[in-house]
Formats: sequence, C-alpha cells, structure tokens
Amino acid sequence: MYAWIWRQLPGPKALKVVEAVLLIAAVIAMLMFVVFPWAEPRLPFNGVTTN
Repeated sequence: MYAWIWRQLPGPKALKVVEAVLLIAAVIAMLMFVVFPWAEPRLPFNGVTTN
C-alpha cells in the first residue's frame, strides 16, 4: 500500500518526500481535530472509579 502511494505521488524523489510528509501531517491533523474528539465521549474510560 505504501509503495502504491509512493508511486502515485508526482515529481522527483525530493518532491515525493515533501508530499509524503504533508500527507502524513494531514492524516494526523484529521485524527487529532476530527476523529479523536468525536470518539472520546463514546469511549468507556470516562467513569473510572476505584474502591
């Protein structure tokens, strides 16, 4: 899969590295700002108590 993504990126090797870093940053930003805030209230870790 990663090889397929690498082959699909346009440009020479240096440009592909920059594009890959930007793609990874975009995925991380999407996770941090959209997916994790949506999933956090649905996780069962909010009501932790110890006796």
